[in-house]
Amino acid sequence: MINFLQTTQWANATQTPITGDASSRSYMRLNPPPAILMNDPAKTTQVFADIAAYLRQIGLSPPEVFAHDPKGGFMIISDLGTTDFAQHLVANPAQESALYALGVDVLVKLSQHDCALNLPRMTHSVASNMVNLAALHYAPDPTGKDDLCAALRATWDKYVDPELRLALRDYHAENLIWRPAQNNLDRVGLLDFQDACLAPVGYDLMSLIRDARRDVSPTTATAMITRFCNKIGRPVDDMSVHLACVGVQRNLRILGIFARLAQADGKLRYLSFLPRVWQCLQHDLNHPALHDLRKTVLGILPPPDTTTLERLRAR
Repeated sequence: MINFLQTTQWANATQTPITGDASSRSYMRLNPPPAILMNDPAKTTQVFADIAAYLRQIGLSPPEVFAHDPKGGFMIISDLGTTDFAQHLVANPAQESALYALGVDVLVKLSQHDCALNLPRMTHSVASNMVNLAALHYAPDPTGKDDLCAALRATWDKYVDPELRLALRDYHAENLIWRPAQNNLDRVGLLDFQDACLAPVGYDLMSLIRDARRDVSPTTATAMITRFCNKIGRPVDDMSVHLACVGVQRNLRILGIFARLAQADGKLRYLSFLPRVWQCLQHDLNHPALHDLRKTVLGILPPPDTTTLERLRAR
């Protein structure tokens, strides 16, 4: 990293650590001039650069790439700001609907363009296999893995539209930077999209409104579904079960990921998110069309009660 910085104008910059995400990536705020240093041991920086270029091309606001060492996994990007949606809403809770509406409008903009990037495809088969993490890491007995995946696959095959569009994947309030001095969609700075893929329509919408890290009011969540569906020209009633299926898949996988982070990496703070993830999961499983899937899920996965959390801490 030192050698990389020496080749840039930030060789002598002050470095201030920034709280990272659930990945192995780490970040430093550099100054002067202001910028962000990304250190990615998985070396996915080229994907980040390619997606950032695409997002800028269609009129959105990801960071600008100032310097890049793809082989070393280092990148210096523009600093979009220090206040994300979640932080802003702590002090300004009445603005939730307005900020989330902007977040939805970014997703509508994404849906209006065909992405030609060579990205992973979240087909029904891939989506169903992804939920095995819940059985392997969260459930008390991993032998339910095949039943869980099969139930999810059967439900997706029945209700989820196979059309795939660009999904940024980790699209939630902590990855959206609030930039009130800008105009229109430029007020939304986009972060953490190196895991982007082609996924069913509305995948990022469900990431936004079924947030593992903050409570989104039911009124706002419902209004955002209506806003998204109206703006992409899809009837809300027709999309409801499709979106519920997508929400269930996401949160089943998140249960497994957060349990694995606690057990394998000792990141026990992720256990505190499990009750909210479970609540989001139950909300979508309560869709009348998902009765059979709900029965399978509840037969394999326990709620994150005291017994479950103690078991996950002890592993």
